Amino acid sequence: MSKNKFFEPPMAWGDYEDIALALYEKFGDDFTESKIYSIRFTDLLNWVLELPNFEGVRDDSNEGHLEMIQSSWVYEWRDNQ
Repeated sequence: MSKNKFFEPPMAWGDYEDIALALYEKFGDDFTESKIYSIRFTDLLNWVLELPNFEGVRDDSNEGHLEMIQSSWVYEWRDNQ
């Protein structure tokens, strides 16, 4: 039997909102809006690659993807305040 109760589809670089939700669930309110916007892209890249259902590869990442993930994470954080 699988560890997860529910099937979670794999995520790729374009799944900004899903990635943002996963990051919010992982870090919760440890990161405020200003802290999210000050995360180094090298750290953000590594955190995304470590997400359990993320199937993208490092070489397909780019600054645009990371900016969209970062802003989506801020919106997710705001929605939960």
